[in-house]
Amino acid sequence: MIRAWIVAVCLLFPLTAEGAQIFEKVGTLGGQSLKIGVGARAAAMGDAYVAIADDATAVYWNPAGIARLSGQSVTLNHTAWPADILFDQAAYVFNVKWIPGMLGINVRALTMSRDIVRTTYLPDGTGDTFDAGEWAYGITYARSLTDKFSAGLSANYVQTGLADVKGKSTTFDFGTLYDIGILGAKIGMSIQNIGSDMSFLNEKVKMPTFFRVGGSLNVLNRGDSRLLTSAEFTHPSDNSEKVNWGAEYAFHDYLFLRGGYKFNYDTEGLTAGLGVKFPLTLSKASVARLDYAYQDLKLLTAAHRISVNVSF
Repeated sequence: MIRAWIVAVCLLFPLTAEGAQIFEKVGTLGGQSLKIGVGARAAAMGDAYVAIADDATAVYWNPAGIARLSGQSVTLNHTAWPADILFDQAAYVFNVKWIPGMLGINVRALTMSRDIVRTTYLPDGTGDTFDAGEWAYGITYARSLTDKFSAGLSANYVQTGLADVKGKSTTFDFGTLYDIGILGAKIGMSIQNIGSDMSFLNEKVKMPTFFRVGGSLNVLNRGDSRLLTSAEFTHPSDNSEKVNWGAEYAFHDYLFLRGGYKFNYDTEGLTAGLGVKFPLTLSKASVARLDYAYQDLKLLTAAHRISVNVSF
């Protein structure tokens, strides 16, 4: 019992990282959309999701998470960023009878409206337009190696475009998930975007390698109420260490209230959101969850996310 309370305190009150000072290489790497989190539930919980990863968005947060799913799952996610920038993601998780474990496929896209081509001598426009964006297509495989431990691997093809200029890269993600066995506690770890450099305008651009490690814990599971909390330490290769924290209150496994905070970020902080879960069939074999998240971006106003998750 004492060990359980120690774990609870550590997850409820995460400490911010105050390690050695490092040089922040902001703006030196490509593929920045690969660092954008997926899913309104995770966003509402402050992106502290590597040790939860229990739906189809796990293909992004922690590939090992899809090994815990059964049947098939689909997720559709939409984010409205400032400056009319849109970020969308879709994933499908399934199993094949003759392959042990679970498979997943996903696509991500960062897009914006076409803009006017301007030059020094024609500042009002040349009459032409251009677009810009970034796309990633991935496939994931995960398997439970024991009843408490699972591992997963993703391969991603990334393409960046600015007008007629294109850049391409192949990256890999790896993750593990371990059930501690105390109060539903789990420990998760993932390494993202390990792979080849992207060639862009005859220059080699490195991808934003990202390391995550965190834990989750059910601090309350009584009657119709459940309270889940999660904390996560992240280390991007082009910035300083971050700490994410989040919590989710579930009532009747139907209504969900969420909140979180992101520490040591320049333009991110408070997060909040809610969700509803409902059956799609009388037998409840198929269920859907609709989620919304609000993310405070300080001087950049706010970001809003909507997600739909269906399991069948």
